Amino acid sequence: MVFFAVVYVAEGVGQTGGLIAQPLNYFLKQTLGWTPVQVTAYLTLLNLPWIIKPVYGIVSDFLPLFGYRRKSYLVLANAAAAGAYCWVTQITAPGTLVLALLLSAFGMAISSTVCGAVLVENGQKFGVSDAFVNQQWLWFNIAAMASGFVAGQLVQRLAPGDALHSAAAIIAIAPLVVIFAGWSLIREPASRINLPEIKRTFAGLLTAFRSRDLWIIALFLLVYYLNPGLGTPLYYHMTDDLKFSQEYIGILGSINSAGWIVGALLYRRFFRGITARALLNLSIALGVLATAAFLLLWSEIWAAAINFFGGVASMTAFVATLSLAADYCPQRSEGFAFAALMSVTNFSLALSENLGSFCYEHLFQRQLVPLILLSAAFTAVAFLFVPLLRLGDKQPGASARAAVVGS
Repeated sequence: MVFFAVVYVAEGVGQTGGLIAQPLNYFLKQTLGWTPVQVTAYLTLLNLPWIIKPVYGIVSDFLPLFGYRRKSYLVLANAAAAGAYCWVTQITAPGTLVLALLLSAFGMAISSTVCGAVLVENGQKFGVSDAFVNQQWLWFNIAAMASGFVAGQLVQRLAPGDALHSAAAIIAIAPLVVIFAGWSLIREPASRINLPEIKRTFAGLLTAFRSRDLWIIALFLLVYYLNPGLGTPLYYHMTDDLKFSQEYIGILGSINSAGWIVGALLYRRFFRGITARALLNLSIALGVLATAAFLLLWSEIWAAAINFFGGVASMTAFVATLSLAADYCPQRSEGFAFAALMSVTNFSLALSENLGSFCYEHLFQRQLVPLILLSAAFTAVAFLFVPLLRLGDKQPGASARAAVVGS
């Protein structure tokens, strides 16, 4: 639990959606004069390392590095991320900047993949994958809440380029903490490449490919997260139409993260006994309401309330879907299987953001209301796919074998 807290504090600060997000958006908008579609397309390049996560998972599963399947990869990935952010502090050219940010994203994505493998291995061993997911995203959003506030202050008080460089300098520290935590907190037996080990891992990989449950879950995740994204259109709407200050937009990010934190605490207190099927249906209902709530976005007070509720809904969705994914990963291919399911989620989210920005700019002529209605409708479609999972009375975090097949 301590390991997951440390790693996800670093992820909350260091991912391209963390502390760097608002300074980067502001730099691209103000200094380069880019449109929402251009900004979203540029940021989509940074999703590539997250979409190919199964590659890191299968390498980690099959090939121990310096005697370990997890720890060594974690150290090297975070060293690369720290170096990449140090590079960002020195550059502003969009082409060079995206290369440095891509390197940081690769480091963070590999670190996340290895952490996911540790989650699956220990979550299945102790039957607490939902608690581990909850712990990860609780601390991720504690870090994100602080990041949103700091980012808003940087953008409000510094020139766009200076805000970007200052954010990168702060972020570069976070991966160094993970290097220490990964090496000291992970209890992993030494491994080496040998034929019996490879055969067992390959058998686990085949099991993953043949699993009907994994394919159904992948389809569900694709549908669940495929809705026209509001992220970049909301940023432009709040900046240009509502005239919110950059400082307040950063505070809204912190308020959204506070909602995630409250959602994590509510889950620990009230939702631990709920079935996986009921939790998924609840998360979809909250997602529809949270999206529709943006129809009320006309003042700073309403923006704060909507972002807080959206954080609660998003946290519920992540616990519901990520714990489901973790429970069905076959042994000996944990890194690959969990990373593959997360890649489906990342691909769906990236596609959603581009779809949302395209509709906002070209289909709806920068009108936010029709985009909100369309996004809420897409979210509601996920209700139709829950029965396909055949979860029965399975509890979140319980072994997949405990599910009642055919119910």
